[in-house]
Amino acid sequence: MTASINLSQVGPQTLARVVGGTLLATILVGMATALTVADGIDINLSADVAATAQNMLEAETQLRAKSYIALLMFGLEAAIGIGLFLLLRPTGQLLAGWSFVVSIAAAILTLSGAVFNMNAAELAGDIAYAQMASESQRLLLTGLQATSDYTSFHLALILSSVSKAGFFFLFLKSGLIPRLIAGWGLFASLFVSTAIILRDFILIVGHSTVTVSFMASNLVALVATALYLAIKGVRSA
Repeated sequence: MTASINLSQVGPQTLARVVGGTLLATILVGMATALTVADGIDINLSADVAATAQNMLEAETQLRAKSYIALLMFGLEAAIGIGLFLLLRPTGQLLAGWSFVVSIAAAILTLSGAVFNMNAAELAGDIAYAQMASESQRLLLTGLQATSDYTSFHLALILSSVSKAGFFFLFLKSGLIPRLIAGWGLFASLFVSTAIILRDFILIVGHSTVTVSFMASNLVALVATALYLAIKGVRSA
């Protein structure tokens, strides 16, 4: 006899707590990674491409670790997307489905960053590349991997924020979580996606103050949502 689990039949409270715990895990893993493994080799944390590329050539183990952590983050993000879709589908099936698909697209783009970091690890650690290319050529190739990681991350952040805006709108409409949290999450998600797009066209939007503002507002929204779902679950619709 085989046992099967129908996710659609999982209770909303259990589902909400799983989503909240998983979301909290992504936040903690992401912060820990930025402060340890990714230190000095993450172009998204530095504006100096040359220095980052040079550091990457001397950090094969860190790059491999960062790639494997990205695989873990993909799995966590996919779980969150599925959980939010199941929770919010009764409120708006079309928007919930659209938000889920966009969230998976964002997770796949983030996952591509793991490929670029693994490429850089090969450039740093495989002696064949030292024989085929000069140091300056290897630095250029590594810089291209860093730039690709940067672009994939920012495109993923836009898609992820847009998908979360859809989910937060459904939370706001359904009343499953406090309207203050849902409303702030909707605002923060739209703030992030809009600011990232506009700063490519309007120089002042790229100022560090704006960046810190939208990242902080997004962090508050995600932490508040994760804690509420993990501890309280959801309200009755």
